[in-house]
Amino acid sequence: MKLDRYLVKQFFPIFFAALSMFIMLVLLIDLFVHLVRFLSNGAGALDILKNSLYYIPKSLLYALPVSLLFASAYTLGDLYTKNELTTVLCSGVPFWRFCIPLFVIGAASSVFSFYFEDTVAIPALRSKNELTRTILQTQNQESSSDVVIRTEGGRLIYTADYYDWYTQSLNGVSIVEIDEEDIFVSLIRAQKAEWTGEYWSFINPVVYAFRDGFLRPGPLGDTERYNEDPETFRRSSIAAEDLNAKDAAMLIRDLKDAGLPFHQAQADYYHRFSFSAVSFVVVFLSVTLGGRFKKNILLMTLLASLGTAVVYYVVEMLSMMSAKSGLIPAVAGAWMPVLICSFGGFFMLRHSKT
Repeated sequence: MKLDRYLVKQFFPIFFAALSMFIMLVLLIDLFVHLVRFLSNGAGALDILKNSLYYIPKSLLYALPVSLLFASAYTLGDLYTKNELTTVLCSGVPFWRFCIPLFVIGAASSVFSFYFEDTVAIPALRSKNELTRTILQTQNQESSSDVVIRTEGGRLIYTADYYDWYTQSLNGVSIVEIDEEDIFVSLIRAQKAEWTGEYWSFINPVVYAFRDGFLRPGPLGDTERYNEDPETFRRSSIAAEDLNAKDAAMLIRDLKDAGLPFHQAQADYYHRFSFSAVSFVVVFLSVTLGGRFKKNILLMTLLASLGTAVVYYVVEMLSMMSAKSGLIPAVAGAWMPVLICSFGGFFMLRHSKT
């Protein structure tokens, strides 16, 4: 339909201009947050530039919903001011039908946002964090201390004083085995365990088990049973928001099996899906804002977009804090801002000028 092509043609130049502006804004905020610490540690201009380049994919995800909101509202507002939108409505085309291309763009952006974050933004953010740690000379986040992992349905409990991600080794490792009735079976103590590619090889291991009614030490037999993937130990030291969806789901499973707090990881996992849906939801809000400003459209639309974004992120911050602390279910904490914006958009759309 010609009207669809015309609306899309009016929309995309504004959208790309807004997207570039908001990406630059997010990059500058991140740069200024770390700039003093970078300079204090003698970071060069090339390292600082590389650090910012790694943050571009994540900045795009943050800027995408606001850019969609601004571009959609401005496009409709501009058409309304020029009386073009009035002409379309008077010709018998329903307002919702005229805005279908914007809804399609919003839905496509939501799908793109999820897969782009999973495949591009998270690896790039991991590289940025690693470079930041190198510049600031801080410990690698993927190595951790005081690790506890439960496997085989909770029958094997791994504990380690320190997990070294670079060498894939466990220092000060202990493995407790219990039976199906939670009765102690054996305890393995070793100075160190190294990953061979198929199983853990223990250095100076000692096995404690009950023999003749007494807990006695003995040699370690077959070690191929102890083949828990090193990725399990790495996931336990990383936040769920730094993992792709598959690894984040595994992290939640690991935390539950280990009896550790999992509310924060679960909230971050569901937030991955809810944040992707925001791109589609903001289209409803933008459509309702499009015909409400007759003067100073650029300024008013920009202020309305930023104001809406601030309100959304404040509600999201409060709901996510409640979910991570276990006050409300993780699903509710992640999806509450999206549902509130959706209901607000539908309500305002019903009362918009047609």
